[in-house]
Amino acid sequence: MSEPARPETPARRVRRTTKPPLGLLEARIGHSFGDRGLLELALTHISKAGARAGSYQRLEFLGDRVLGLAVADILYAALPGADEGELSRRLAGLVRRETCAAVAGRWEVGPHLALGQGEVAGGARRNPTILADVCEAILGAVYLDAGYARAREIVEAAFRPAEITGAPRGRDAKSALQEWAMARGLALPVYAVMERSGPDHAPLYRIAAQVEGLEPGIGEGPSKRIAEQEAARAVMAREGIAEGGPADGDRDG
Repeated sequence: MSEPARPETPARRVRRTTKPPLGLLEARIGHSFGDRGLLELALTHISKAGARAGSYQRLEFLGDRVLGLAVADILYAALPGADEGELSRRLAGLVRRETCAAVAGRWEVGPHLALGQGEVAGGARRNPTILADVCEAILGAVYLDAGYARAREIVEAAFRPAEITGAPRGRDAKSALQEWAMARGLALPVYAVMERSGPDHAPLYRIAAQVEGLEPGIGEGPSKRIAEQEAARAVMAREGIAEGGPADGDRDG
């Protein structure tokens, strides 16, 4: 005798986050891609791609050079009386990772990123290091899609080179974060290598900066030193700590 059929149970609902249309991002960037696959590649993190070739890293490399050339080009034309030192200071202030991350934030790229589940859970959509990388990758994608002149227009609109008065002259991020922690009687920040990937000649380090009582900040870079600086900046950006301000600028009393 066969067993009576069990009553069907409602299918378990799986929560899915729908990404906003890429057209919205294109409108904020100021460029409609002829080859939208380039934009999709610029938004794909290695954790989602599974291999470097399928991620934004090559576009990031290209975009970094496009950004540097475009900013230098714009500054040279806009400031005919500036000497090499002034131009260099302005250039440094505009192409630094914090500036790129801020531009990516204004473009609201976070919701559009293609990330692995671990990165999503770790808050990668707001990670300043990833946002800076994606900003450069998008510029590289624009360059390949429409050429240098179009990329230059986007850099001029997003970075506003002629309006920047100079590069920030603050302490390095690790020192600033350390002084911030000491001013509050906290233990010194601890840096831990989470992952090392890539070949020996081109490694990629992923490092966590842990400050007592705070969520870790995650940074990536081709050396431990750079990754630690990026991790410190991630903590500072999230907590609203000024990198260039005085160490005790926001103490009580």
